[in-house]
Amino acid sequence: MRWTLKKEPEKEKIDKLARELQVDSSIVKILCQRQIETFEEAKKFFRPNLKDIHDPFLLKDMDLAVARIETAILNKENILIYGDYDVDGTTAVSLVSSYLKTITPNIATYIPDRYAEGYGISYTGIDFAEDNDFSLIIALDCGIKAIEKVAYAKEKNIDFIICDHHKPGDKIPDAVAVLNAKRTDCNYPFDELCGCGVGFKLIQALGTNRNQTITDFLPYLDLVATAIAADIVPMVGENRVLAYYGLQVINEQPRNGIKAIIHQINKKELTITDVVFIIAPRINAAGRMKHGNYAVELLTEMDYDAAVKFAADIEIFNADRKDLDKQITNEALIQIIDNDEENKNTTVVYQEDWHKGVIGIVASRLIETYYRPTLVFTKSGDKLAASARSVKGFDVYNALQECSAFIEQFGGHKYAAGLTLLPENYIQFKNKFEEVVSKTIDKKLLTPEITIDAEIELSEITPKFFRILQQMAPFGPQNMKPVFKSTCVRDNGYGKKVGADETHLKLNVFQGDNKQTFNAIGFNLGNKMNYVQDEFDIVYTLDENEWNGYKSIQLVLKDLK
Repeated sequence: MRWTLKKEPEKEKIDKLARELQVDSSIVKILCQRQIETFEEAKKFFRPNLKDIHDPFLLKDMDLAVARIETAILNKENILIYGDYDVDGTTAVSLVSSYLKTITPNIATYIPDRYAEGYGISYTGIDFAEDNDFSLIIALDCGIKAIEKVAYAKEKNIDFIICDHHKPGDKIPDAVAVLNAKRTDCNYPFDELCGCGVGFKLIQALGTNRNQTITDFLPYLDLVATAIAADIVPMVGENRVLAYYGLQVINEQPRNGIKAIIHQINKKELTITDVVFIIAPRINAAGRMKHGNYAVELLTEMDYDAAVKFAADIEIFNADRKDLDKQITNEALIQIIDNDEENKNTTVVYQEDWHKGVIGIVASRLIETYYRPTLVFTKSGDKLAASARSVKGFDVYNALQECSAFIEQFGGHKYAAGLTLLPENYIQFKNKFEEVVSKTIDKKLLTPEITIDAEIELSEITPKFFRILQQMAPFGPQNMKPVFKSTCVRDNGYGKKVGADETHLKLNVFQGDNKQTFNAIGFNLGNKMNYVQDEFDIVYTLDENEWNGYKSIQLVLKDLK
C-alpha cells in the first residue's frame, strides 16, 4: 500500500478558521483540504439546509418536460416510467411513479430484463409501450445515448422524456425533453446528481404547479439517499443535502419497503455506510438474480406485511448472489493463474456460463487481489457482455474508447462501465485493452493508495474531536471519512488475531508516555500481527464501538507498518 499524506493547507488559513470555529487545527486542515476555507462555507457544510436545493427549472428542458407531462395528465394519456435495473434506476422509477400516481392513475413502470434486453432503453420496451397504448415514456437513469431508439419510438407516436446523469455523446436524442446536467448547453449549478436525483428534480418541478414546496417532497428522499450512496456519486453540494435529509427519513420514517429490509437490523441509527452495505445490495439483488421489477414493487408497496414478504424474497436473492459471486471470483482467480497473467497491467477474464448479474461485483473482487483495470466477460445471447471496473486515478471509460474498433456497444463512468462485443473479437479486444492501459497508466496507480488527511497524536482523539468528525457525515466521494496517521504506537500486549480463520487483528494501542489505550480493529490485517511486537505506524479512521451499552471511540485500521 502507498501512504500519501495530503498537502498541508496554508498556515494562515488554518489559524484564522480555527479561531473562528474554535476547533482543533487538525479539524480545520481537513476542512481546508475539502475547499471549506471560510466560516460561512463551514456553516453550510456542517448544517445542510433545504434552502441549498436548487430550483429544478434551472435544468435545461425542465419546462418542456413539465408541460408534456401536464398535457398527458390532462388528456388521460398512459405514461410509462422506464428505468435501469440497478439501485439508481429502480429507486428512480419507484420515486417518479409513486409521485405521479398521486395525480393520475394512468401510470405503469417498466424495468428492462438484464439478460433479454440489457442495459438502457430497449426496442422491446418501446414495443411494449406501443402494444399497451402508452404515448409517453419517462426514462430514468438511462437514455442519453439512445438516439436510434428514441427515433424508433417517435415513428410509433410515442414521446420520450429522458432523465439521465451519464455523459452525453456528440448528439442528444430527439426527445421532447432531455434532463441531464452534464449537457454542455445546460447551466444547472450542480452536475453530479444521480439518476434518481434527476427524477427527484422532475417531481419537484411538477410540484410547483400544485403549490408544493421542498418539504412536501421529504418523504421521497429515502430513495434519493439510497441511490446517491449506491451509485457512488460525489457526496458534495446538492447530493450532500439530499443524502443528509434522506438519511433522516430512513432512520425516522422510511417507506415500507426500506423499513422491511432494515427491520431485523439491531441498529438504532443507520449511516450512509449501512445504506451502501445493507440496503443497496438487497435492492440490487433483485435485478441481478431475478428481475428489477421486484425492487420497484418492494419500494412502492403501501402494505407493510406485503413489503415484508417482498423483502424476504429479495433476501434469498441476495444470499444466492453472495454464493455466486464467491464461486465466480474463485474461478476467475484460477483462470488468471492458469493463463499466466498475474503480472499483466489488466485483468480480462471470460467464461460463458458466468452469471451476468454478478460480473460487476466479481470485477471489484478481483481488483482486491490484482489491483489493476479489470473486465469480466460472460455470454449474453450471441454476444459477450462485460462489466469493467477501474483503479483509483485511471479512466477506464477512456481506455475502452480506444478499443472501440472491437466493441459493439459500451457506456458508463470513469471507474465503472459495461460493454458488449462479438465473440470473435474477444482476443483482439483483450490484447488491445492491455496495450492501451500499459501505454497510458501511471505505474504507481497499480499499487493501492491510502490517502491520509492528517497526522495526529492519539492524545488529540477526544470525545469533542470525534463529535465534530461525525458532523462531517454523510461521507462519500470528495467527502470521504477522514483518514489519520499516527506514528510510533505500541500494543499493550493483549493484541491478537481474531475471526474464525484469524484474518482480522484486534489491538489496544497507546503512544509515548500517555498510557491511554484505544481499541483498534484491523479487518483482513491478521497477517501483520508480527509488526506489533515493537513500535509501529498506523493509518486508520475513527468509529464508535458499542459493547454492553457502553460506547467508546475505536480505531478502524486501514494499514500498519
